[in-house]
Amino acid sequence: MDFPTALTTKIDNPRLRLLNKLKSGEYPLMTFMSIPSVRQAQIVALTGLDGIILDCEHGHIGDDSMHNSVAAISGLGVSPIIRIRGPAHDIIKRALDTGAHGIMVPQINNAQEAEQIVQSSKFPPQGVRGQGSAFPGIGHGLTIPEYMKSANETILTMIQIETRAGVENVEAICAVPGVDLVFIGPNDLAMSLLGYVPARGDEPEFLAAIDKIIAAARKHGKWVGRLVNDGAKAKEARERYDTVAVTGDTKAIQNWYRAELEIARS
Repeated sequence: MDFPTALTTKIDNPRLRLLNKLKSGEYPLMTFMSIPSVRQAQIVALTGLDGIILDCEHGHIGDDSMHNSVAAISGLGVSPIIRIRGPAHDIIKRALDTGAHGIMVPQINNAQEAEQIVQSSKFPPQGVRGQGSAFPGIGHGLTIPEYMKSANETILTMIQIETRAGVENVEAICAVPGVDLVFIGPNDLAMSLLGYVPARGDEPEFLAAIDKIIAAARKHGKWVGRLVNDGAKAKEARERYDTVAVTGDTKAIQNWYRAELEIARS
C-alpha cells in the first residue's frame, strides 16, 4: 500500500520538532529518560535537545508518568517519543494516546512484526488504531479532528534492530511501508551477536551488522539512528546517521557526579 508517511509528508506543523529537523537534514539530538518525574522531564527538555525518548521498556515509567511527561516535554517545544515495552496493539495505542510525537519499538526480528506495528500505529484505512482519547492532539498543538487528519503521516514509527534475527531480516524490515526510522541498539546487538556487552567496537561481525543495517535503511529510504555515549561519539556518528540518542538521564547524572567527585577528592 502506498500512502504518505512521516518520511514523505508535506504537512508542516512547527510543534513537531524532531520530525521537522529530520526532514530538513539537521541531525536532531535525542536522549533517553528513565526517571518518572514531570520536573525531570522539564529539566531535560530545557537542555536544547530535539527529542526525549521516554523509556517505558527499561525505565521506571508507568502510565501516569508517561502521560505527564509527554505533556511537559511537548509543552516546552521538544518532541516526546515513547519507547514501548513491546509491539502489542494495546501498548502502542496507549502510548500514542498520550500525544507522543512517535514510538520506538524494541527488538524487531522480522517484517511481519514491523507490519503489525505500522498497522497498530495508524488510523484506518492505513491501519487499525482506534480513536477515543481527548489527549493526543494536545501534544501536536491540534484539535482532535485536525490530529486525526494528520497523525498517520506525522507520527514517527521507529523500530529497533538489536538482535541477530533482526540483522538477518533487516532488508525485509526496512522495506515495510510506514516504518520511518531504524534505530540501532548497540548493547543488545552486541549481546546477541558477540555474547558480551559493551562491544569493543572493532569486532568484524558487529561492524558488518551495523553496515548492513545502515545499507538497508538507505536502500529503502528510511532514516537511521543509534545510541551513543557522549557528545564526541554523537559528533562522529553524524557522518552516517540521521539522528542519535546521547546516553540517558540516569547515566548522565551518575557520570557528572563521578567525574566531579573524582576531581574534588584528587
